[in-house]
Amino acid sequence: MSGKTRFQDLGLPDTILHAIADAGFQYCTPIQAEILPATLRGRDAFGRAQTGTGKTAAFLITVLTRMLANPRMGKTPAGTPRVLIIAPTRELVLQIADEANLLAAYCPFSIVSIFGGMDYEKQRRQLHGKPVDIVVATPGRLLDFKRRKDLDLKQVEILILDEADRMLDMGFIPDVRQIVFSTPQKDKRQTLFFSATLTPEVTRLSASWTRDPLSVEIEPEQVAVDTVDQVVYIITTDKKFALTYNIITQQNLERVLVFCNRRDETRRLAEMLERRQINCAVLSGEVPQNKRIRTLEAFKAGKIRVLVATDVAGRGIHIEGMDYVINFTLPHDPEDYVHRIGRTGRAGAAGTSISFACEDDSFYLPAIEEFIGRPLHCIQPEEKLLEMPPAPRRRRAAPDARPDGEAQGRRRRPRQGERPKRPYRKRSDRSSRPGSARPRKTVSS
Repeated sequence: MSGKTRFQDLGLPDTILHAIADAGFQYCTPIQAEILPATLRGRDAFGRAQTGTGKTAAFLITVLTRMLANPRMGKTPAGTPRVLIIAPTRELVLQIADEANLLAAYCPFSIVSIFGGMDYEKQRRQLHGKPVDIVVATPGRLLDFKRRKDLDLKQVEILILDEADRMLDMGFIPDVRQIVFSTPQKDKRQTLFFSATLTPEVTRLSASWTRDPLSVEIEPEQVAVDTVDQVVYIITTDKKFALTYNIITQQNLERVLVFCNRRDETRRLAEMLERRQINCAVLSGEVPQNKRIRTLEAFKAGKIRVLVATDVAGRGIHIEGMDYVINFTLPHDPEDYVHRIGRTGRAGAAGTSISFACEDDSFYLPAIEEFIGRPLHCIQPEEKLLEMPPAPRRRRAAPDARPDGEAQGRRRRPRQGERPKRPYRKRSDRSSRPGSARPRKTVSS
């Protein structure tokens, strides 16, 4: 295909090309085509790009290729990674680690993910069980390991900071600064720095932590508009659920991510879908981390049909084969809109986003249109999509069964040679048996 860069043209090792082929990729995305030739030579880089552009694969291919070309010699102390990748959220850490394991399927590298909300000792055993090559971590838990001397960052060869703007927003930068200063100086390591937005703070950090970086910028509208078919329905609030239900059922959608702004909205919507026998789950900040991981894995595996989520799932979650995203409520920040719809149409694949503009949310449309650089197609839904079908009848629960198959409530007939059991009577019932009542004592006057 003319104008496209093939992975075979980059001189990558066969083991990595094999893994890339297994993943079904042949051509580089724009950021991969621009950044890989330089980073493979060891140059620092700054990438401004949204999720869904292929930047994770870009820095992982760089990491794996350079480690294969420069194998570690001698005995490796425990807890001394060669590569450190820092990300702001647990979900993004897990996503990066999953993709790293996919691309390193034919490489002899150990990859460990570190994040809060999970058993510290279990993660510690992963670090010390065998030499570790790549660590993917959230800042807070990484510092916990460093303070307890379970992790040594003095041998880090490649440092990667992903979603730097998000780490700024979450107040992680003091922690990240401490981590960066624990690695070798910037002229003795390769540093790759990624951010979705370019603010003065991000620019300042990039300049201080990298040396003469290659700068690559992929504009948001290239991600949001070119690969995703965006539909906006003009609708009233009271018709949102009917429209959601009918879109899912009438189009027979098998995997849908539905976004809400608040936790209580996700709970309420999930309960309404479950009443209509739609298999769904909730992903929000109030869900315990262990359950969030299980929920995401089940959704990726196709065991959950609808995932109702807040913006905790808005960034960094890559789910294969998800063709539809529904904005049940429009986000107040235009950038969050791009992150949400970026869950589909990833890496050039086609996808569809459906948004509801009601009397409360329609005011956010102009800012979103300005941010993505073009108007959104707003339409009225067909009447059949607004009609709520009757709720399905619930099945009556079968009576509890006894081990011998007899329904509870029926007395089992005694088997041959078995002595029948006397029925149990409550103490209050004993007065009904003949002769059981005691004569009352009477007091003579």
